Amino acid sequence: MTAREYLKVRAVRSEQGEGTGVFAFFLYGSDISRIADISRIHRDEQELKGFQRREIRDHVKEITAFLDSGPVLFPNAIILAMSPEVEFVRSRGRSPDQACEVGETGTLKIPLYPEGHRAAWIVDGQQRSLALGAAKDRSIVVPVIGFISDELTIQREQFILVNKARKLPTGLINELLPEVSVLLPRNLAAKQLPSILCEALNTDPKSPFFKLIKRESDAKDRIGIVSDNALIETMKSSLKTPAGALGQYRHNGDGNDTEAMYGAMLLYWTAVRDTFPVAWGKPATESRLMHSAGIRAMGALMDTVMLRADAAADKAAAVRATLQRLAPHCCWTSGTWEGLGLVWNEIQSTSQHITKLSDHLMHVERDLARAAP
Repeated sequence: MTAREYLKVRAVRSEQGEGTGVFAFFLYGSDISRIADISRIHRDEQELKGFQRREIRDHVKEITAFLDSGPVLFPNAIILAMSPEVEFVRSRGRSPDQACEVGETGTLKIPLYPEGHRAAWIVDGQQRSLALGAAKDRSIVVPVIGFISDELTIQREQFILVNKARKLPTGLINELLPEVSVLLPRNLAAKQLPSILCEALNTDPKSPFFKLIKRESDAKDRIGIVSDNALIETMKSSLKTPAGALGQYRHNGDGNDTEAMYGAMLLYWTAVRDTFPVAWGKPATESRLMHSAGIRAMGALMDTVMLRADAAADKAAAVRATLQRLAPHCCWTSGTWEGLGLVWNEIQSTSQHITKLSDHLMHVERDLARAAP
């Protein structure tokens, strides 16, 4: 596509990373939408596209109301990823004496394309840019930082790192983590492998969780019923110790046997599904097995059940036998949990209830194992 028009603006250019061009400039807020698209997260034939969360209308309205309140100070920079099509022409002339030579001034030439094909993408400032576009005053000037990259992976990495100190939707971060390779902060790094396994469980037709896991990219007419964060937290716990059902396949410095980890998850949760067919695949309001508390509690039981089954000749059969002994003591869709004093639908996704339910299941399973012939 050939651009018929260009937006030209004074800018300062510098470099970061491995020679990546970074530009600082100012624009009228209303011009952001002329040069940049919002890359919303969605799936196209199972491939993850974009990275931005859905528009938060109330937040946009609040910012717009602030901008419309009168002369305002609005120095928050919009961060853009820009296509290599963007051109920079350095200004001629001598630099000022004793100037800090960390950048060069010039003119940035940004091609103007129709929506969906623009030469830049918003990495940070989605809500602000929408508010600026809706504001009555079209002449509000905002700072912009842009870096050259049309690689979606780099854009996602920057989006996560720029927003890591803010409260982004957990599901959005969970879904993006498998797609990035940048060195992540410790708290996010711990979730990356579980997020990869979670994505596989949701997209594998052989998985008991196939299309059941809630994902930020879900279309409105096809939203999952199982919290991805509940599954990810169970996997994080199992990975923390070499005695975990997943942790035993983690080899520090020598890579991880992710195939074995995924196999363990398939074996265990397939057995859970087959043991509780009436409770499986229903909304959390109808089945506490599909509730975050149920997933976390059964996930906590996984290490004990799977490691005990390791000694069996038929591991899958051993896991199923253990769960079948446990089944009469579970109240996923009706009844009252003996020993907890809670009706089945009184179980909530609180740390107290999750801990109580997890401990209860493990104690019952242990007593049943001791009594077994």
